[in-house]
Amino acid sequence: MKKLLLAMGVAFTFASCTQQPQASNTSTADTEATTQQETAAPQSPVTATQQAFFAELSKLCGKSFRGVAVFPADGKDPFAGKELTMHVQACSDTTIRIPFHVGEDKSRTWVIRQMEEGLQLKHDHHHEDGTPDEVTMYGGIAMDTEDASTMRFPADAHTAQLIPAASTNEWNLVLSPDGRTFSYILKRDNQLRFQADFDLTKPLH
Repeated sequence: MKKLLLAMGVAFTFASCTQQPQASNTSTADTEATTQQETAAPQSPVTATQQAFFAELSKLCGKSFRGVAVFPADGKDPFAGKELTMHVQACSDTTIRIPFHVGEDKSRTWVIRQMEEGLQLKHDHHHEDGTPDEVTMYGGIAMDTEDASTMRFPADAHTAQLIPAASTNEWNLVLSPDGRTFSYILKRDNQLRFQADFDLTKPLH
């Protein structure tokens, strides 16, 4: 009887020892898989092309440039004949703010940001006392393109609600391949409505 109990005890101890490593291996594998999932870098919606454009625009930070309205050419646009100036004023890893002055009117700022949805352009309008204008922060997310010199921003849902007439707007920001010109272009219904070109070869400071 003692021999039988001793044999059973040995068998139980052996079974316990052989099962323990299996549980440990499973736990380790699960932990490693979870760690890999948690540390995997999420894919950025800001494409390489958009990042390249953002990087080139960032190189202008701290400088100001004078521009001219080249369309419409009939002189009827409100900006015609006025001094246009863009100030690449504040830059971070995700945001570039460019105040756009029309003569003495300093109410406009272009805001280019890397967002979860992609590269975004917004128009920030403020009154002289610093309070936001009723019509502000309109714009859109850049379309996917292989051309790193041109970013196209169709109007987003917020813009369409804020300015129904601008629901088909598309803003283009263009850095010429030779690095000499920055262009701000507005289209509506796929028709050119406004274009201003800024001379990057002659910074104001």
